[in-house]
Amino acid sequence: MKLFVGLGNPGAKYAGNRHNIGFMAMDRIAADHGFGPWKSAFKGEVAEGRLGSEKVLLVKPGTFMNLSGQSVQAAMAFYKLTLAEITVFHDELDLAPGKCRIKEGGGHAGHNGLRSISGMVGEGYRRVRLGIGHPGHKDAVAAYVLHDFAKSDQDWLDDLLRGLSDGAPHLAAGDGQKFMNAVALRVAPPRSSEKARPAPPAAQPAAPAARTETEPQEDSRSPMQRLLDRFR
Repeated sequence: MKLFVGLGNPGAKYAGNRHNIGFMAMDRIAADHGFGPWKSAFKGEVAEGRLGSEKVLLVKPGTFMNLSGQSVQAAMAFYKLTLAEITVFHDELDLAPGKCRIKEGGGHAGHNGLRSISGMVGEGYRRVRLGIGHPGHKDAVAAYVLHDFAKSDQDWLDDLLRGLSDGAPHLAAGDGQKFMNAVALRVAPPRSSEKARPAPPAAQPAAPAARTETEPQEDSRSPMQRLLDRFR
């Protein structure tokens, strides 16, 4: 069993917030891969299914962000999972919008959801960092993350979520590189190479201009007539 945890805040009020991109990722994976219905369990909502050959439990903590560790700890204890079997999807201020990175272990960098999880189960779990950009000043962070994505964000957000879903089986299997490749194919697809254009036809040499002079005609006069004509 693998545990995929998406971070966010419960309730319709927060559903479209930047802080809830982890929840959005879980919803997309569940829908695309035919997971069972969401049910209440482990102080949150869970959906069970398979990604490739791996059995996976998707979790959306219902404890609000700063208590996310309670839900993760309950699920880990029930299934007797190790930290190596846990992957947490969360918003990342230090990455540009649409960027995605994988990180193994490490600190929480001020993220309240990670702070709670690390404090309750330890730091050795995998993180999928989902870039949402930074508002530019630390005093604006709280309002920024608790605000809905803008309409102009929808295209890259949809591409990112689709990429996460495409790569989810690779992530469950432990292949981070293939996962990242699948994401990249959605968020930065390769440009199709332009077909070689045929070279323009070589300039043809200009045709010689038509001669307009009148060709001299043969003189049919007799010698005497020519002599007389000279003295006229």
